[in-house]
Amino acid sequence: MAQGAKPGEGGQLPGPKVSDYIATLRASKPGVTLISPPPHHDIYSIEDLAQLIHDLHAVNEKAGVSVKLVSSIGIGTVACGVAKANADVIQISGGDGGTGASPLSSIKHAGCPWELGLSEAHSALMNNGLRDRVTLRVDGGIRTGRDIAIAAMMGAEEYGFGTIAMIAEGCVMARVCHLNTCPVGVTSQKEELRKKFPGTPEHVVNFFLFVAEEVRELMAHLGYSKFEDLIGRADLLKESDEQLARVAKTKGVSLTGFFSGIPDSKEDRAFLRATPEEGGGVKTETVHVNGFSSDLDREMCNHPDVKTAIERNSGETAVSFNIKNTDRSACAMLAGDIARKYGNKGLDGNLNINIFGSAGQSFGAFVLPGLKVRLTGEANDYVGKGMHGGEIVVLPEADAGFVASESSIVGNACLYGATGGDFHANGRAGERFCVRNSGAYAVCEGTGDHCCEYMTGGVVVALGTVGRNVGAGMTGGIGYFYDEDGRFEERVNGEIVKIQRVSTPAGELQLKNMIERHFEKTGSEKAEAILDNWSEEVGKFWQVYPPSEAQSAVVTDSIVGEQVKVSARAPSQDLCYLPVGADLNADQTTRCAD
Repeated sequence: MAQGAKPGEGGQLPGPKVSDYIATLRASKPGVTLISPPPHHDIYSIEDLAQLIHDLHAVNEKAGVSVKLVSSIGIGTVACGVAKANADVIQISGGDGGTGASPLSSIKHAGCPWELGLSEAHSALMNNGLRDRVTLRVDGGIRTGRDIAIAAMMGAEEYGFGTIAMIAEGCVMARVCHLNTCPVGVTSQKEELRKKFPGTPEHVVNFFLFVAEEVRELMAHLGYSKFEDLIGRADLLKESDEQLARVAKTKGVSLTGFFSGIPDSKEDRAFLRATPEEGGGVKTETVHVNGFSSDLDREMCNHPDVKTAIERNSGETAVSFNIKNTDRSACAMLAGDIARKYGNKGLDGNLNINIFGSAGQSFGAFVLPGLKVRLTGEANDYVGKGMHGGEIVVLPEADAGFVASESSIVGNACLYGATGGDFHANGRAGERFCVRNSGAYAVCEGTGDHCCEYMTGGVVVALGTVGRNVGAGMTGGIGYFYDEDGRFEERVNGEIVKIQRVSTPAGELQLKNMIERHFEKTGSEKAEAILDNWSEEVGKFWQVYPPSEAQSAVVTDSIVGEQVKVSARAPSQDLCYLPVGADLNADQTTRCAD
């Protein structure tokens, strides 16, 4: 998988370029270097990727999901896995192109030419009968109509332009994107430089018209009138003896080995259409739909009380459902319905969803303000992924027969990339609890390794022991950790964060409030025991904070009168810069997607 404009550490934004506006959009802190958007950090296996694709198809069934792969050896095998994981588009990204804004270490390891990755991916998908399930897109230094014709013959159906489109609108390739000094104001946050931007949309339109004209001339030269007749026709390509002989280094090189394996699709063109099961139509109009183990998500969305609550947008509504551990992404589809109607500010009323049983992966993904989800039972990995508001409470059944504070009740990577919301788990969490949390307020009774990794906002309270490597890459937010065994200090990754005892009234107030709410929501015995003996127990808590929080009221006494935040159930700032409503026009929808 790859992220951002160049394969490598995509989305790279050096700290000095991260203004208040950008930090708000990326749910981070001004001045802190940004690497990649949260949903990308943590894909370590094809199963993780398949789950993320499932979540995205659940929250918006009409949207296709694109997965970007670096052109490198073995890409064919990965592409087959991605196709089986139900991606709609596979983007092959070559090592060329880019404006040089990425760190040197990324540019030096940016993959092979797109021709090699594309031909391998197309061949593997064809040979495994998967080519009709995905659209193949290619990018990485594509400049001309000739590039497009060659890419089409190697199997690509869509083509990405980056650098050349930037040049068409005025970029002069000064390669100072990372310094915030772009002379034509393309990649600068400085208003005086942005005024120098010379481009117009017509420049880009003209450029693409010329590219299209070149493709048309090449097609006429080859004797084809329909562009799709070129796709996958590698038999129309041959080596140029003249070019091979031109440079001494390439005289002994033969390229046929690289491209001879591309399957011959001259007669069988079925791969250009969607699968017969999906109607066999045009691929770009076909989006894979999740095959649910049960129709729990649809049942939730179609429940008359739920529909009425969303329509009315006020008052209290409560509904109950049973769940089993093959029900994945529960509540994501419901969150999508609410978001389409009211944007990410969610509901004004409260929709209480009570669920009983053992939940599958990504339970409560993308929950919004106004949604209160209560699970009695247990949950798998990725609880509250991408949560933006509202509330998730997980607690064991009354007759569970185990001590809640000593038993795991939720899996790994909970609240992954969350931007708001309150979370309470009456039990222990797995590893990577609150990875890249950017605003959720969470309480659990202990975690595994890597708690608060990459965190940029929010507050985490752990009422039990935690694993090693706490606070690795943490650049925002606050953590409170109950140190029962006196070994917490050795488990902290001190590269960025500092630790201290809870030393300010504001910090103590925030911590106590969150523990009181945890007891109120879950009936936690551990929370009750701590609160009953608060004056003594508060001394056992450590506060973990990064430099960006060093001057906040909960860390230091220097600020008087600053409001202490104890909940993130509703967002404190308006992150949606578009008019909210069910019917966004096409332009607004595109901007939302961007």
